[in-house]
Amino acid sequence: MKSNDPWRAHLDELFGCRRCPEVAGTPVSGAVRDAQIILVGQAPGPREQEARRPFAYTAGRRLFEWFTSIGAEEERFRESVYIAAVARCFPGRAPTGGDRPPSRIEIANCAVHLDRELALLVPELVIAVGGLAGKEVAGSGDLATMVGPLHRCNRAGVAFDAVVLPHPSGRSTWLNVPGNREKLGNALSAIATHRAFRRAFGPRV
Repeated sequence: MKSNDPWRAHLDELFGCRRCPEVAGTPVSGAVRDAQIILVGQAPGPREQEARRPFAYTAGRRLFEWFTSIGAEEERFRESVYIAAVARCFPGRAPTGGDRPPSRIEIANCAVHLDRELALLVPELVIAVGGLAGKEVAGSGDLATMVGPLHRCNRAGVAFDAVVLPHPSGRSTWLNVPGNREKLGNALSAIATHRAFRRAFGPRV
């Protein structure tokens, strides 16, 4: 029986989704009702699939180090921010090693979940982690130009501010390029000074 509560109906639809036959897992989400900030990653990895928790392994540790540096420790962040993804299921391993990126069909199938979350929550701030999330949220996955500033975006009829971060995976070498750490610092500052972040976590001391 379908729930009359739109939030519960969304979660039932999300966790019951089996649209993508090629993925190696089932939907993972860090759902937080009434969150005014949404974080969008790329897709869960095998550890996240096992733990049923987004960013549960090494990339997550690095990501939460960034957020702790601006006053949002991991557990409080998880309690306050809806952690979503471009694809909600672990796509599986790539033939060349590492995790397979989600396909365009898988991204399109999962887009309905993100659109519904935006419509339900009407967030003030969306944080996109990695180039793929940056493209889906802010229209471009070019980290060189997208990481740093605040972007004004619109999706699913909802207007919101967006900040793009590089992916915290240990396989990424983006932060090894001179100047990119400064861009990351600017992006974190844009998050830390945003009214939605200050409301959720208090002003930086």
